[in-house]
Amino acid sequence: MEDKKTTEFRPLILVAEDDESNFKLINAIIGKKCDILWAKNGLEIIELYRQHHQEAKAILMDIKMPKMTGLEATVIIRNENPRIPIIIQTAYAFATDRENAIKSGATEVLVKPITLSVLRDTLSKYLLEMSW
Repeated sequence: MEDKKTTEFRPLILVAEDDESNFKLINAIIGKKCDILWAKNGLEIIELYRQHHQEAKAILMDIKMPKMTGLEATVIIRNENPRIPIIIQTAYAFATDRENAIKSGATEVLVKPITLSVLRDTLSKYLLEMSW
């Protein structure tokens, strides 16, 4: 009898978020379909990226974090990899915040609070193998 197990695509998503409740929300939205590694500041996300750059498929990056901002971390990661999707999450909805994120190398900018449909739709644009 043929083995009917199929290998499900589970992309590795790196999440930079200093607020635990925001991370739990992201995990609740995508955790059933994605593997997630959590960094609590900009320095940690750079380290996680360097350790997992081969398998990481996208980065969710908060802007305002301790030790190093998400924009600073985005510039560093973008210089190392111009292709990885970096999706900035921000509580700031001003046009200048979006412009600064794009100038730093963000692929996309989402305004908090992040909703299930917005986050899944955004990830689906960059992870074509993804089905929710």
